[in-house]
Amino acid sequence: MSATGDWKPGDSRTIRDGFGQAIVELAERDERIVALTADLSEALRVHQFAERYPSRFFQMGIAEQDMIGVAAGLALSGFVPFATTFAIFATSRANEQVRLAVAYNRANVKIVGALAGLHAGEDGATHQALEDIAAMRALPGMTIVSPADARQAARATEAAAAMDGPVYLRLARTPTRIVTDESSPFELGKANVLREGRDVTLVATGPAVPLALDAADRLEESGVGARVIDMHTIKPLDEARLVEAARFTGAFVTVEDHSVIGGLGGAVCEALARTAPAPIEVVGVADTFGESGRPDELWRKYGLTVEAVVARAQRAIERKAGATAAALHGR
Repeated sequence: MSATGDWKPGDSRTIRDGFGQAIVELAERDERIVALTADLSEALRVHQFAERYPSRFFQMGIAEQDMIGVAAGLALSGFVPFATTFAIFATSRANEQVRLAVAYNRANVKIVGALAGLHAGEDGATHQALEDIAAMRALPGMTIVSPADARQAARATEAAAAMDGPVYLRLARTPTRIVTDESSPFELGKANVLREGRDVTLVATGPAVPLALDAADRLEESGVGARVIDMHTIKPLDEARLVEAARFTGAFVTVEDHSVIGGLGGAVCEALARTAPAPIEVVGVADTFGESGRPDELWRKYGLTVEAVVARAQRAIERKAGATAAALHGR
């Protein structure tokens, strides 16, 4: 997207900024695109869309269930609606409407959830969506995208608009380091290898991708080569990329700002169990609710740190060595 052209790797932007820029540009080219929000236009970065295209913007108030129903109706009438609210409200409060009005009908609705994970920060446990990926993964036909940075969020928004079918676009709140550039590939369902390595594979999604890259740097200091995969699309999962990584490294760590139950880690475990079993360690939020605090403080408290990823990577490598030794001894 042209609006992101000045964003350079290393810059810090909120992931939702990429979405806000992209939807305005897309609307210039496609009159079918409309935006809805549940009293959160600035938080979801659709206020510029509202100013530019007031007749195609729908302020639904604090009524997320109604918003999803209206979005489904618009989709079935030929529009391409982007329904925007906090991730927790889209996937929890409006879950029934998402299931029946959107997923069951394969309605062409793009559900945009911001403040996902611990990035909701000071808003606390009531607003921290730590189970949203799990809830959306179980819905048949739902595509789930968790962009790594603002530029990728713009690319994901464009790809979501172009495909026919429901999409859940998961966006973080706080500024995140840009790790992609203009030449970085993006295709729904196709993961990107950001770094090569032969000892362990770090599979990350969303704002955890920069964390995985930092952990790979730390591992390299001790002589460990870590491959880093940006799994921006969690459903459909790029199983071919995982099988390839299993052949090269034979050990995995998944990293996500989500519960360790039912998110990226669960998806990777399920896929590898079917295709290429290998030691896997999951880094995420344990089976618990969050609490109020700055996102960086919460990430430290709940184990989303470079040190935690490095420790899990070393454990995965040890498990791989143990499995190899057992196989050699016929056990």
